[in-house]
Amino acid sequence: MSAKPKTQYDFNKLQKRLRRLAGEAIVDYNMIEEGDRVMVCLSGGKDSYTMLELLMSLQKSAPISFELVAVNLDQKQPGFPEHVLPQYLDALGIEYYILERDTYSVVKRVIPEGKTTCGLCSRLRRGTLYGFAEEIGAQKIALGHHRDDIVETLFLNMFFQGSLKAMPPKLLSDDGKNVIIRPLAYCKESDIERFAQARAFPIIPCNLCGSQDHLQRVQVKEMLAQWERDYPGRVETIFKAVGNISPSQLADRDLFDFASLKGTNTIKPLSDIRMVNL
Repeated sequence: MSAKPKTQYDFNKLQKRLRRLAGEAIVDYNMIEEGDRVMVCLSGGKDSYTMLELLMSLQKSAPISFELVAVNLDQKQPGFPEHVLPQYLDALGIEYYILERDTYSVVKRVIPEGKTTCGLCSRLRRGTLYGFAEEIGAQKIALGHHRDDIVETLFLNMFFQGSLKAMPPKLLSDDGKNVIIRPLAYCKESDIERFAQARAFPIIPCNLCGSQDHLQRVQVKEMLAQWERDYPGRVETIFKAVGNISPSQLADRDLFDFASLKGTNTIKPLSDIRMVNL
């Protein structure tokens, strides 16, 4: 866990850095446009709280006009504190919705005890949120994934799926209806942790899968943390590589036409080739 900022000066620097990085990601990928209605998915974790606060701050000074709507999906996990988010959002004065869907029971019924629940849980959650975005007329769906999530996903896909892909900062859903944006794509998780501690957000833990220590993502996170300790800055370098791809230097035949590669040298008759004694 990253240390909380010690002084107001340290906090101000941290806040400005996160705000600047979020703003750069939004501009670089044209995440938010004039008149957009942005559905901000709020889970109750540090990342989504930080994302909402940064977007509300940027909204005040942005050269364009856009709306923010906070949405939380209450998945009916046992012990879920239903009062926390409404109280927090009421105090902010932002438009919000709490969706109640018992996906918890579905996951527990379908996934055998001891198996990873994240895959099914995220698919059910995603489907519900995508459909609701259409209901409220939201053009963009903002998710709280940060730089470290993107790098972890890259290695998860490499190690366990045999594919070279991560989480893009901006994505069109498979049905072509929803545009998903990740405003925290340039932000480090350690900075978000420090910011969340300083702001004392009312964090709601995920009791469904938060204690699954065997998760592949946990293993990858630990590997990257060790790399970062041994070689500071390595994770940032890996993240930069995600946006600096050379298809001709990989091996995907759908991305690059290797079959048509030909040199300019022509075939010469043997008689035209001068033999050189070595």
